[in-house]
Amino acid sequence: MRSKSISHYLKHIADFWLTASVHFDAFRLEPRAYLTATKWWIKRKRVRARGQFAPLLSRSPQAYRLWVLRQEREGRGPSQPDARHPIIALIDMSGFADPGALAATRQSLTAEGLTLLFIGSLETPTLATAIARIDWSTDPWLFPTCPGDRIASGAAAVYRSVMANGQTRLIYADDDRLVGRRRTAPYFKPDWNSELFRHNDYLTGACIVHATRADLEAVADKANWAAGLVATIVELGQGFPVHLREMLHHRRHRPMPSLPARPITIASDLPPLSVIVPTRNRVDLLCTCLDGVAAAHYPQVEVIVMDNDSDDPETLAYLAALDPARHRVLRHSGAFNYSAINNRAAEEARGRLLCLLNNDIEMTDPHWLAILATQALRPEVGAVGARLLYPDGRIQHAGVVIGVGNAAGHAHRFLHPDEEGYFYRHSLPQFTMAVTAACLVVERKKFMAVGGLNERDFAVAFNDVDFCLRLNQQGWQSLYEPRATLIHHESVSRGLDRDPVGAARFAGELAALKRLWQTDEIYDPYHHPQLSRASEQFAVAL
Repeated sequence: MRSKSISHYLKHIADFWLTASVHFDAFRLEPRAYLTATKWWIKRKRVRARGQFAPLLSRSPQAYRLWVLRQEREGRGPSQPDARHPIIALIDMSGFADPGALAATRQSLTAEGLTLLFIGSLETPTLATAIARIDWSTDPWLFPTCPGDRIASGAAAVYRSVMANGQTRLIYADDDRLVGRRRTAPYFKPDWNSELFRHNDYLTGACIVHATRADLEAVADKANWAAGLVATIVELGQGFPVHLREMLHHRRHRPMPSLPARPITIASDLPPLSVIVPTRNRVDLLCTCLDGVAAAHYPQVEVIVMDNDSDDPETLAYLAALDPARHRVLRHSGAFNYSAINNRAAEEARGRLLCLLNNDIEMTDPHWLAILATQALRPEVGAVGARLLYPDGRIQHAGVVIGVGNAAGHAHRFLHPDEEGYFYRHSLPQFTMAVTAACLVVERKKFMAVGGLNERDFAVAFNDVDFCLRLNQQGWQSLYEPRATLIHHESVSRGLDRDPVGAARFAGELAALKRLWQTDEIYDPYHHPQLSRASEQFAVAL
């Protein structure tokens, strides 16, 4: 009993020193940002302070070590063997010659009651030999892994809790990397995201599969048979892969994402498309935007410019001079209501596809519109959003994460596109819960099916989030497409909501978002509960 008390006391001391180290690292790396966060905390602006602190603290080399220490307080005991639900580890020995790492893998897996087959050993020289040695009558699950990898204590029991329900043939968990004995680079993964999996195999090496003998025989001749087996089970589609939101795997190596080539294969029969551009004055921005639309490689485009009470003579002259064969200028008077403006234009639109586009968007590549349209034509896809950059080249939008700031946040904001960021997620096409309407393409029939944008509750903010969530409910999933990258001069023409009227309106829209979608309670399935709700940069929650 006394030893437990001493251990508990020592962990509290370690927690204190690690916490202090994390804060010291954050201050040392970015003193001005750290002091700003501290100022907001002292002023009791806690949401703003957490938003500043979260990415700063996560950059400390000690941050994940602190997270691990706190998780170990709730540690599980080792799993017990279970003959009803056997798990067989298939350990790929090809090109491996580190007996110490192999011994660690053997010890870890044996402690969890797994059966071990070493593919490439004297006893099991080939995968075909392993197939013959497996007792398939026991209906086993298979765990492809590599020498040096380990699993957490109690991992097998966690897997078996899901295996028994028979709803899936693939179960996966979170993983981190082993550098010597140190655990680092945690990957708190999204729930099943088939679009992301096309470009980044985040399953193999951290999952178990319910495979048949025929499944394994089909990949026996492949060099990377483990990834082939996982892909086969995914393609069979017998239930979605199930994500265990727990850190169960510690790995020596991970496969690198396959950054997609650009441009993608464009649909051969792109349908007519209507681009909707709300505007008020600022002819310089509008001219740049419409020139970018005109330069897009797209066969049939109509442009609907929605003029919200422009009174600048130069702007009015520019609108009057637009070619009526390609542009329609519609007047929309009164207070700025982004939802109402786009809904009216959508009623007038002739295109099969709609592109909602801010007037402060600048295009740098003529393929952007065709790329977004190609994705939007997929039957399972709803709204498709581009990657938007600030004028200084940093990311402004790379998909929307629900729950950040208890509302919705722009994923990977302020990251440079060439940085690795969070496992290159900002550079990979993937399903998301929402995308920004600053540049969004959707089929008109889907837009109309959900009633368009919500004019009453979301005149300016969060209308795109609400719209995407309603599309998702109908089975039309939002998709982020980074191969369409544009520059966004955010809110330049309309200004920011810093006046009392604008602030009150924003507060009402935020309250509506929480009321309708419980964004202050739910978590985004493409994010993770162990990632901070205060940060748009996928920071470990401390």
